[in-house]
Amino acid sequence: MTVNKAELSVSELVNKIARALVDRPEEVSVNATSGKEGTMLRLKVHPSDTGLVIGKEGRIARSLRTIVGAVGVKLKHRYSLEIQDPRDHSSEEK
Repeated sequence: MTVNKAELSVSELVNKIARALVDRPEEVSVNATSGKEGTMLRLKVHPSDTGLVIGKEGRIARSLRTIVGAVGVKLKHRYSLEIQDPRDHSSEEK
């Protein structure tokens, strides 16, 4: 599966924002997966940084999703953001 330039830019944007929020920026990764419904961006951070990217009552996560949605409107493509739970190993790709 190929990743187009827009997907790369959006995942880089999420990566840069997340790195600015966390204590361990070297452990931030964003995986983009294209499907028929759009592109799913999976944000993975160190387990101790999960709360920093979710924020109080999910405010930071909601803001990140708003940014990703706004970029999607501009690019006429649907993007979704998932923050991976470090305790949930079922969402990892095999």
